[in-house]
Amino acid sequence: MSRLLAMLLITAAPVYADVPKVVTDIAPVHALVAQVMGGVGTPDLIIPPNASPHGYAMRPSEARDLAQADVVVWVGPTLTPWLQDPIDTLGGGATHVVLAEADGINVLPFRTGEAFESDDHDHEHADVGEGAEQTDPHLWLDPENASVWLTVIANALAKADPENAETYYDNADQGQVAIALQEKAIAARLKPLAGTPFIVLHDGFHYFESHFGVEAIAAVSAGDAAKPGAARIASLRAELAESGVRCAFTEPQINTSLLDTVTEGLDVKVGILDPIGADLTPGPGQYTALLGAMADSMVACLTK
Repeated sequence: MSRLLAMLLITAAPVYADVPKVVTDIAPVHALVAQVMGGVGTPDLIIPPNASPHGYAMRPSEARDLAQADVVVWVGPTLTPWLQDPIDTLGGGATHVVLAEADGINVLPFRTGEAFESDDHDHEHADVGEGAEQTDPHLWLDPENASVWLTVIANALAKADPENAETYYDNADQGQVAIALQEKAIAARLKPLAGTPFIVLHDGFHYFESHFGVEAIAAVSAGDAAKPGAARIASLRAELAESGVRCAFTEPQINTSLLDTVTEGLDVKVGILDPIGADLTPGPGQYTALLGAMADSMVACLTK
C-alpha cells in the first residue's frame, strides 16, 4: 500500500484521545514496534525474551496489558497458538495486527525429518491464510520480512493515531535503512561459511539460514519445539558421526539436555543461537542487534 493511500484511509479509522496502547508478543516484534513508535510512545511486551514463545503462562500484569490494549501486534497463532484465546477474550476490543498474514513476506515451510535437504532459496510469498498449518512461523529471522512488517506496523498505528502518522512512517523508513545496512554486513561475514555443516537444537532458524546461505543439516527438535523421540535422537547421532559437523547450536530459551545427549562423546563445538534476544536490551535497536548477535555466534563456532 502506498503512503498516500494509507494516509487517505486513516481518516476513516478510529482515533484515540491519547497515544494508543500497543501490546506485542515477542521481543523482536516489540523492537520493530518500538522503532515505529520512537518519540511517540513505547509498546508493552507479553512474552519475556528469556522464555520460549512456543509455551508460556502469562502473568497477571501481562494479561492486564492485553486487556487495556488498543492495538495488538503479534506474529500470529502459527507461532503462539496458546495466545489466540487471550487475545480474543482480553484484547477483543483492540485492533489485531497478525504479521504472519502480511502481504509480500517470504514464507518457508516446516522442514521435516532429522536431516534437511539443501534449500533452493526460492521463497514463496504469503497470501493471507495460505498454508497456515505448514508455514514455519519464525518469520522475523528473515530481514526482508522485518522490513515489510515495519510498513505494516506504521500503517496500523497511523490509522489508530493519525496525529502522529508522519512520525510513524518516518521511523519505519529509518528502521528499514538500518536493517538493510545490517543485512549487507552480515551477508559479507557469513558468505565464507556457506556449506559448513552444523546442527541446531530447535529448528527455529530456517529463515536466517536460508536468507544468508548458511544452513543447518539437521535439528534435534522440530520447528514447534516438540520433544523428539529416541529414534530421532539415535538417527541424529549417526548423522553427526558421518557428516563432520563442526558445531551444534543451542539457545537460551530451551533446555539443552537433549543437545547434550545427541553430541555426547562427539568432537563437536557447542555455540548459542538466540532467535529472541534474551540478553539484548529491549527497544528500537534490538532487532538489528539480534541479527548481528546471531551472525557473531555463527562466525565464532563455524570458523576453523
